[in-house]
Amino acid sequence: MTNGMGHNSPLSEIAASHIANLLTFLNDIDLEQVNSVMEILRQARDRNATIFIAGNGGSAATASHWVNDLGKATKRSGRAPIRVMSLSDNTSWLSALANDEGYERAFSGQLENFARRDDVLIVLSASGNSPNLIKAVETAKENDLITVGLLGFDGGALKDMVEEYVLIASAKGAYELVEDAHSAVCHAITRSLIEDRPE
Repeated sequence: MTNGMGHNSPLSEIAASHIANLLTFLNDIDLEQVNSVMEILRQARDRNATIFIAGNGGSAATASHWVNDLGKATKRSGRAPIRVMSLSDNTSWLSALANDEGYERAFSGQLENFARRDDVLIVLSASGNSPNLIKAVETAKENDLITVGLLGFDGGALKDMVEEYVLIASAKGAYELVEDAHSAVCHAITRSLIEDRPE
């Protein structure tokens, strides 16, 4: 039922355009970048390191989703479970840090309690310029963590700060497309780790 709205309505054209653009973005993803990030997670699992993931807004939701998949779904591989946590999920702690110390400290304040040398921090950001993610990467580097970014637009400041990244190069403001592509990258890496079975 179309409720009087034809397939060629303006809204239908917007939806079709978004899907077509997303397919182009997915086809343009640098698989070498994806493989590099996957290998970082694989090695972190094998050395029992902790993977911290953080993002804001829609990227916070992607971070939370990915933590669930990495923590639960990858157990099917038969390998060691992945130690992973989202820095976006502890609402009381995040909001206390933001209220008392400034929002730019919302993630780095948590890392100060948990981070150990050779752990991994992954930041998800369409713009690459979120102050709290920049501060988190700075804190991670001070504590000898490996830093990874899933980024969009031109990569922003984070592109030159992290050690590895997957960049969804796009026009500034293309949040929906970048976030959709990031989700696909997360699922692709998760699927790879699920199939990384003991020989």
